[in-house]
Amino acid sequence: MMKKRTPSANLDAAAVLGESKESPVPALSRKKALLFAFSCGLAVANIYFAQPLLDTISGELGIAASSIGAVITVTQICYALGLLLLVPLGDLINRRTLIATQMLLSVIALLVVGFSTSSSVLFAGIAIVGLLAVVTQTLVAFAAALASPAERGQIVGVVTSGIVLGILLARTFAGILTDIAGWRSVYLASAALTLMMAVALYRILPRDERQRDSLSYWQLLRSVIALFAEERVLRVRAVLALLIFAAFSILWTSLVLPLSAPPFSLSHTAIGAFGLAGAAGALAAAKAGRLADRGFGQRTTGIALALLLISWLAIRYADQSLFPLIIGIILLDLAVQAVHVTNQGMILSVRPEARSRLTAGYMVFYSIGSAAGSIASTSIYAYAGWSGVCWLGAGVSAIALLFWAATRLPKAAA
Repeated sequence: MMKKRTPSANLDAAAVLGESKESPVPALSRKKALLFAFSCGLAVANIYFAQPLLDTISGELGIAASSIGAVITVTQICYALGLLLLVPLGDLINRRTLIATQMLLSVIALLVVGFSTSSSVLFAGIAIVGLLAVVTQTLVAFAAALASPAERGQIVGVVTSGIVLGILLARTFAGILTDIAGWRSVYLASAALTLMMAVALYRILPRDERQRDSLSYWQLLRSVIALFAEERVLRVRAVLALLIFAAFSILWTSLVLPLSAPPFSLSHTAIGAFGLAGAAGALAAAKAGRLADRGFGQRTTGIALALLLISWLAIRYADQSLFPLIIGIILLDLAVQAVHVTNQGMILSVRPEARSRLTAGYMVFYSIGSAAGSIASTSIYAYAGWSGVCWLGAGVSAIALLFWAATRLPKAAA
């Protein structure tokens, strides 16, 4: 019987494996980290552009209002499939080639969405966009591999900030372009930017000539499940990811509905601008990775989850006043980003030779939470209005805080 490893043993083993499995590569400079962050933000924004555009897309393509939320759900489901099927490849093949190839294929998928003339073509294109958007996670794992151990949490925080900013600013970008040139221009502009970033990344990324595991593709996929059995930190942090991103999607998927209706009747540009408030919160939480590097990951998680729950008290009044909504958005996005950065910093320090698989397994739970939050929020809004949405978000946030507290009990930590 194998002896159960302690967390410290895991870290010691990780250090040894890191030396043996990864060949020396140039350190990740600040400028390259920012390029990683921008590329991640652009890729992940592709699956969130539709959120403030649901009513416009519904009207033009004849999709029923009760079904339009499926655009987000299909994207998230395909994103989860991409996490399982594509991200683990980063531990098996050259990540430089993998990243460039996925981004070039994304350009084609974005063009399909931008030129779609029917709901079936739209759903096909948006599904492929979601599948390939997982290039963000390959970039995160690559950035973690390039960073020094003392700065890994900080670098992951910078790159992950790009992802969260991409999610949030996607609404601002989409709203402005839609008001100027229609919703199709959003996807066509993103296709052009994605093409430029694919070329830039291929030129600056190292060749990734590290020693790789001699696994078949199917063995690689099965090993993702094995990692969940072996690494408790992955199991705990994956459940937290599911819960916090369910809360995140509950807010952002349904927010367009009360803001576009009377008494506010805001334009797409105005609705998208609320992403700027969320971006402020996300930037404020970017230093969470530095706290994780210093050993304060658990404390940061607890405080952030408490803020997540409190944020719904302010968000509750969104249908009456915009000021408390802005405060609530800042708190919610600060909390989600802080927990997410801390999660990844803790997970990616465990098994250096399996960073892509660890990221894939963790992010599957993120995607499940996002998809569940999206479909649940629009359904609840139809039956219980904004108050029902807020009760749902607060309930999920409370479960996340209670779950974290339970994992901190001495018996659970044993």
